[in-house]
Amino acid sequence: MSYLENAKQLQQMMGQGQMMEAFEKFYHNDVKVTEVPTGEVRQGKEAQRKAIEGWQGMVKEMHGGGCDSICSDEENGVTTIESWVDVTFQDGNKLKMSEVAVQKWQDDQIIDEKFYYSMPGGNGA
Repeated sequence: MSYLENAKQLQQMMGQGQMMEAFEKFYHNDVKVTEVPTGEVRQGKEAQRKAIEGWQGMVKEMHGGGCDSICSDEENGVTTIESWVDVTFQDGNKLKMSEVAVQKWQDDQIIDEKFYYSMPGGNGA
């Protein structure tokens, strides 16, 4: 499969509520994930798994989500995804969030991922 096809399948699975299944399939054991606005870096699949589980625990209800665009640099193994999600958190706050993920692929799995998004009430990246 091409990197573009992998990225599309990843988004499709997430859109069908298969977030953890997509994570297990498409993330490398040695993945490095960087939240650019906060500077937080997670190294390894277990650290990212815990972050996803933490995110899921904060969400009370999902109202929708989607992918606005996906592009791929097949030669360099890089995909870029622009996506959004509309959620209500456990504390009752509702927020529509948009982000861009830049993913570096190795052996059909993401080895490096950077998330770019605006922080509520802040300037963002």
